[in-house]
Amino acid sequence: MVCGAGKTEVLFKAIDTAIASGKRVCIATPRTDVVLELTPRLKNAFPAVKIASLYGGSEDRHSFAQLTIATTHQLLRFHEAFDTIILDEVDAFPYTMDESLQRAAEKARKPVSAIIYLTATPSRKWQTECRTGKRNFVTIPARFHRHSLPVPEFRWCGNWRKRLAKKQLPPECLGWISERLSARKQALIFFPHIESMQAALPLLQKQNPAIDSVHAEDPERKEIVLGMRNGETPILLTTTILERGVTFANIDVAIIGAEDRIFTESALVQIAGRAGRSAKHPTGTVTFFHFGKTTAMEQARKQIQTMNKEGKTRGLLDD
Repeated sequence: MVCGAGKTEVLFKAIDTAIASGKRVCIATPRTDVVLELTPRLKNAFPAVKIASLYGGSEDRHSFAQLTIATTHQLLRFHEAFDTIILDEVDAFPYTMDESLQRAAEKARKPVSAIIYLTATPSRKWQTECRTGKRNFVTIPARFHRHSLPVPEFRWCGNWRKRLAKKQLPPECLGWISERLSARKQALIFFPHIESMQAALPLLQKQNPAIDSVHAEDPERKEIVLGMRNGETPILLTTTILERGVTFANIDVAIIGAEDRIFTESALVQIAGRAGRSAKHPTGTVTFFHFGKTTAMEQARKQIQTMNKEGKTRGLLDD
């Protein structure tokens, strides 16, 4: 299932059928951001259904509900509670790294139950298991709006770290940013580490003081993301915290330092998937600025091109 396929909406029919049969359903995801994103969409889709939204510090923690949206950590509190568990973004940290969370998902399901895994970026192991028939799977190789996934462009920008140390940014990156500001096109720019992002922020605020930044430990994270969503922020600098789970309607995307080890194939596919998500704005540019191409970069681009090719072959794309 590609990034932006509309997987939440794809689930609606199954959730509706389960709830109509008196079943109890849980959608679990590794990250709080995704719980906060999904809750209003599901409450809007199922207005008559009692829905609990569970994450650290949430107010719903002690309420019973037929439909539960929870972080995977919250599953530790349940025992044989759910008829269906839908695990969203199963490739995301911390679920992939924490066996206790994987066991919690098994423990939270009833003895006779279904468990469904959703991912836009399956691990190499899962890809092999699907190809060799060891795992049942369904592929959705296109977005709901029937436009191709944006394919990343690779642009060499030299030793960007050295430039940052001198309080400069590569001219290739500055030119890209100036074009977006002139065109009034919002953009997300990913950095490998907080330090490099924070070093770049004041340099870019000279072009436009409304440019902002966000990272996982930022106390104003929710407000900053909302400002971007409302169009108040022209360009948002971010770490990998925004690689998944958030949707902005009409943006271009760039990475500065795409060769860094933190940008795995999975992370790069997710980041590229931030662009072109909306039916009103189904296209967007994705640019990987780098100081040397990596295997992960090549594999990410190949995976996106493969999905576009399959979508075209199956008649799921109009462009």
